[in-house]
Amino acid sequence: MGGNSNNMKRFIRELRRREVFRTAGLYVGICWILIEVSSVVLPSFAAPEWVLRAVIIAAVVGFPICLVLAWVYDITDHGIEVQDEATDTVVAPIGSRKMDFIVIGVLSVALILSIYMNITSGPQVVEERLPLSVLIADFRNLTGDEVFDGSLEQALQIGIESASFITTYPRRTAQRLISQLQPGKQVLDEEAARLVSVREGINFVLDGLIEVDGDGYKITVRAIDGSGGDEFAVFYVDASTKADVLNAVGVISGELREELGDDNVAIGEAGAVETFTAASIEAAHAYTVAQDLAVNQGRHEDALAAYEKAVELDPNFGRAYSGWALSLFQLGRQDEAEAMWQKALAHMDSMTEREKWRTLGLYYIAITGNYEKAIESYTQLLEQYPADDAARNNLAIAYFSTLNFKGALEQGRAVIDIYPSRSILRSNYALYAMYAGDFETATREARKALELDDTRYAAWLPIAMSAMAKDDAEAAEEAFRQMRDASDRGASVAGLGLADVALYQGRFDDGIALLDEGIEFDESIDNPRVMATKRVARAAARVMLGNQTEAVEDVAAALETGGLGRQVPAALVSVQTGDLAKAAEIGSTLKAQLQAQSRAYGLMIEGIVSLRRGEYNAAIDSMRAALAQADLWLVRYYLGQAYLSAGFTAEAIDEFETCERRRGEATALFLDDLPTWRYMSTLQYWLGRSRIELGMTGAGRENLQTFLALRPQGGELVDEAKTLLQ
Repeated sequence: MGGNSNNMKRFIRELRRREVFRTAGLYVGICWILIEVSSVVLPSFAAPEWVLRAVIIAAVVGFPICLVLAWVYDITDHGIEVQDEATDTVVAPIGSRKMDFIVIGVLSVALILSIYMNITSGPQVVEERLPLSVLIADFRNLTGDEVFDGSLEQALQIGIESASFITTYPRRTAQRLISQLQPGKQVLDEEAARLVSVREGINFVLDGLIEVDGDGYKITVRAIDGSGGDEFAVFYVDASTKADVLNAVGVISGELREELGDDNVAIGEAGAVETFTAASIEAAHAYTVAQDLAVNQGRHEDALAAYEKAVELDPNFGRAYSGWALSLFQLGRQDEAEAMWQKALAHMDSMTEREKWRTLGLYYIAITGNYEKAIESYTQLLEQYPADDAARNNLAIAYFSTLNFKGALEQGRAVIDIYPSRSILRSNYALYAMYAGDFETATREARKALELDDTRYAAWLPIAMSAMAKDDAEAAEEAFRQMRDASDRGASVAGLGLADVALYQGRFDDGIALLDEGIEFDESIDNPRVMATKRVARAAARVMLGNQTEAVEDVAAALETGGLGRQVPAALVSVQTGDLAKAAEIGSTLKAQLQAQSRAYGLMIEGIVSLRRGEYNAAIDSMRAALAQADLWLVRYYLGQAYLSAGFTAEAIDEFETCERRRGEATALFLDDLPTWRYMSTLQYWLGRSRIELGMTGAGRENLQTFLALRPQGGELVDEAKTLLQ
């Protein structure tokens, strides 16, 4: 033990003799100063972050090397020599005191410099940029070559949106708005763009020009203040060939971003001049034509050929694959759409970072219905691009689709705070408030949306449903009549809404007549989804009047169009007509789907079939399992019935009272903005019956009397209600 101690002492004395300690202190001090200075100097020269990391790594790696060299070599008057072997006596080298002072001085300087820089720099403050909105006017194409028409606007949009705080106002929205403000106006020129920008509160208008310049092209982009019309900046760039035009637009987008305050523009680095990654301007033009056909004109069938041409010209054009997939989806060609989406996902490396997250989010919402993954994608997108209105709007839709109405309201509020003049965003916010049961907010925001755009027919739905929540059927009907005057699509939904009011009031003959008229109208305007919804609503009304044969025919016709708004009511009618096998078949189909809501409805239908068979505990188990998938209003409604049938009256009342509190969800049960308030009328019967059975006679009788006032044409439940009131 003593020998080990002596050896350690000799080793330490040898380290001192060879000046290893002094060398280590000197090395640490010099490296410390070097790293502190580098952390300030390198960013000033726009050096990449890896340079500072390399300096730190080199300093760490050099430390043990320095110690080894200090042990082996010594600096003498004769130069660098190998150290003498160790002795028991520590011999103080000449000038050792001087070396001590040097080491202490270097370490002191390093410490003082570090303290000074930490005090003066303070905590890093990240400047949060206010969102800037930009509207790109139609480029003036003076080349005579139509391949540039529409292509340059797309390229410029993608380039400037590489800045996290910049978002472009949708050109299709601006084109639709200018056609309303100036009927007959076909182009979004500078004058039209400025008019839209003043109305919508857009910060800047970009006016572009391309012209022939010798053997090449000259591109000019002017940035104009959106409110005052003053020219903010002008950018010029030359392109030697047609193939260079897209890159030239990318250069302009980088210069424009820098002028608008983007500190992350470094020409030559990845992402600095993001634009179309299409192989040619011809491919970009074909994509632009397809987008115009699909998005602006709704001609998805015609758009397919243009998308196909775009990917023929550029097989790696990921953005074209995603547009193609979306058009296939809109045409109901689900299998083809899914296959095309897979190609789009496989080519996401050709997209900008912003487009990647947008594509993933849209895929999860439109194709797989995986709203949880959509929330993840749009959340990631907003972390990088907080001013992206489409991302925030779609995030609100994803929250809404998972029944998180609070989250939808928060995102909806955030996006209209940024873009208060976008009528569609305000209309969506009003709808979220309606589903959340905040009818006051729903009405107020819907009317604001209509002030901005009186053709926004969907905004009439919150107004109508808010009136129904106040038992003001006349006001609701007036709102639906106003909706009917807005457009053909508005007239289609309004027809269903007027029938919904009639069915809620128990006027089944009137409701059927309105649905007959609506189905004929939908057929004339080729609106199969709403037409099928009306068929299944008519089936339920016919069952109430004892017309089961015609009801079964309506169910079969409605099921030809998919969707929860047809499948679930079709299963309910099948139970009423005694076709439990058909109902069970629909339930099994829904249980096999990915969406949590579909599985929940499938389990609910399974429970309703068990309830009809008198298997009460099995019914309760199925509906509890359904709630575990998705807490749906209709599941709680039928769970209340199952509890009541099984003799659990208190539990039944709790479920029915929950339905009453969450009546906002009953406005459009299948989250498709198609009215379903008629389901609320029978809630009064079940709540009244449960309360009477529990001994709450006064409240129960009041519920039953309300129910009977809404059922002038009778029915099985009407007879039971009258019996309970005797």
